[in-house]
Amino acid sequence: MGAPDTNVITVFEHQRLTADNFLQIADFHWLMAQEFSVFSIKRQQGQWQLKVGHYIGIILLPSGMVLEILPKLNQSIQDSNLAQTRQWVQGMMSDLIGNSDRTHNKLPHTKNLGQISTQLTSLPIAALPLSDWLVTQFLQRLAQHQPTKHYQSQTHNQASLQGRLLIKEQLRHNSMQPHKFVCESSVLSQDMQGNRLIKSALMLLSPLLSQSTAPKSLQAWQPIPVLSQHEMQQLDSIYHQAKQQLAVLPLHVQKLQTMQQLVDLAYWLLQQSNTETGHMIDPNKASKHKQASPRLCLLIDMNQAFEQWVSQRIAAMFNQISPNYRPLYQAQSVWLSDTEGQACLSIRPDLLIYKTAIDADTHTHQGQDNTAAASHISASGSYSHVIDIKWKYLFHAASISASDAYQLTSYAQAYQADQVWLVYPVQGNERQPIALSQRSLNGQDIDNNMNSAQLWLIPFNVFTGTINERLCSALNRV
Repeated sequence: MGAPDTNVITVFEHQRLTADNFLQIADFHWLMAQEFSVFSIKRQQGQWQLKVGHYIGIILLPSGMVLEILPKLNQSIQDSNLAQTRQWVQGMMSDLIGNSDRTHNKLPHTKNLGQISTQLTSLPIAALPLSDWLVTQFLQRLAQHQPTKHYQSQTHNQASLQGRLLIKEQLRHNSMQPHKFVCESSVLSQDMQGNRLIKSALMLLSPLLSQSTAPKSLQAWQPIPVLSQHEMQQLDSIYHQAKQQLAVLPLHVQKLQTMQQLVDLAYWLLQQSNTETGHMIDPNKASKHKQASPRLCLLIDMNQAFEQWVSQRIAAMFNQISPNYRPLYQAQSVWLSDTEGQACLSIRPDLLIYKTAIDADTHTHQGQDNTAAASHISASGSYSHVIDIKWKYLFHAASISASDAYQLTSYAQAYQADQVWLVYPVQGNERQPIALSQRSLNGQDIDNNMNSAQLWLIPFNVFTGTINERLCSALNRV
């Protein structure tokens, strides 16, 4: 258990929680009843335990306390490393939230991370609890934005003539009451879907706001209505309507971009309030829970988050080295088929790097779906790297699992790439890349130049968000 802030309980991956870890035992029982996917429920030595899985996140507890869940690479993380862990996690989340290229590439994404296009990496990163950091991101965006107004057409049937007279409607409805007029007028309104998304997200974060942190600009949002329970069930549709409404507003490009970023962030936050919580232990409580106000519950699968983050960072590194390198994210390819050509098994590496021989070929395929692009690779190039990414700590090369080794060799055979990487997380630059040599059954080394790719274990420094510096220098010389 990390050293707690005033209203924050910090826990790590793999940790086992009991009622004694909570200031109010009711919070522990509430967590038990929710059946969040982040926890597995255990019974040991006569007491219930919640074991934390491979997740990071924030859960607002009924008492008002915030449960902060952080990753843990190995048992060496102590309370003194809490600030460092928060810092690199916030850096990772900033990259993921700010990566608009993933949507462009149609890359598969988690429910929590996929829809954000805000650029948060320019904001200062501090060793705050994740909940405080999240509030800071939202409020800094909100301070630059006032509720948007637009002219909305309204139709009235009244005694005074105001606006444009609708002739057909007038004849249909007022033939027997000529003292009334069916008119259409434009009214300046703040009732836009984007404003309502932002206000609803603001209400979601309101339990985390204090009088000292809440800016004066919040007063302008008081008249804006929040989304209803029914509308929250149609959140995707509301979000797309909001984007369409913003796109037609006559605003400066920078102003419009700021508004779109805030709407994106609000949408992402509201998705968390719809987190699936299992069937719940008590069905009566479950029915009450569905009618309750949305509660901030941000749960991110660390396996998927790390894979997305590393893919993004490594792809950017290759793009800086040469425009001939083209990243393909999770491109699916048929690996095994039967005698009739029917697909039996497909493979989907986390990241493929294709090296073209002609610069123009890189631009030809930009914007294509990854799967379609993988089947439309030009003959003027070849796969240079097949990269598999794992959120697991390898103490040494012998720690690699048999399944991971089989996967690497399968990738090498399928793509005929120059190199196949297994990327894993480390803290610092002390670990060096390790080359793996395949051996035949008779004990002799296989000639890598003849029939197989070079297999590498590649450490990824979570503190800097980069692979080993020596390896980066070697790639730059390629």
